[in-house]
Amino acid sequence: MEHVPLEGPSGVRRTARKRRPTETGLKTHTLETAEASIVYDVQGPLPATGGAVTALALVAAYPEDVTVLVAHEPPLAPVLSDAEAAERAVARFQDAYAARGQSAGMAAFLAMTSWQGEFTEDYFAQPSPDPARFGMPAEDDGSRDDPLLSDRSRSVSSYRPDFDALAAAPTRIVIAVGKESRGTFTGRTSVAAAERLGQQATVFPSHHGGFVGGDSPYAGQPEAFARTLREVLATVAQSG
Repeated sequence: MEHVPLEGPSGVRRTARKRRPTETGLKTHTLETAEASIVYDVQGPLPATGGAVTALALVAAYPEDVTVLVAHEPPLAPVLSDAEAAERAVARFQDAYAARGQSAGMAAFLAMTSWQGEFTEDYFAQPSPDPARFGMPAEDDGSRDDPLLSDRSRSVSSYRPDFDALAAAPTRIVIAVGKESRGTFTGRTSVAAAERLGQQATVFPSHHGGFVGGDSPYAGQPEAFARTLREVLATVAQSG
């Protein structure tokens, strides 16, 4: 079995093993890194968030390379009914980061990703969130190299999947959504992406980082998440 980690082109995680580059609309990036270890060609990848977007691009470009893809909460703003407002919400946290630094940007990001429902004018009328609310310092450290908070991540959130290519691919694709993510940005994008593929999103335990364990302040339920993944892969294998 070949273990190939995948991640989004934003560079949020470290590179583990290189694969071939591709032109996908995510600009030119090497589809090579991961947010979670995955099994490639045997069971298929389980990338999440930006990695899920990269994996969808991989399947569209090289459909024969992937047997099964379980894509966990791909943050695809264009698939939403309020896509224009969602893009505006993404730009808002990126602007906060550019203007006031890491803590301001992350506070705005957390406020955006936890918002329930469509991004209405009520959302945009809110004052900028206080970083202290999330336990972060207010000071600007001067750095502007965070790939998640900068406009480098725009190629992920603005990516438009080729759903025709995905539907035609032999790859068995499962769009996964966290039980606690319903109504949030990535919960809504997951449901919408699954609908575009003629399926319902498969519910996994916990939230957007449900596979995260340890002492992380954003820890999910990794054991329950792994059990669900095994169940999904077994179901896919039986149906194949």
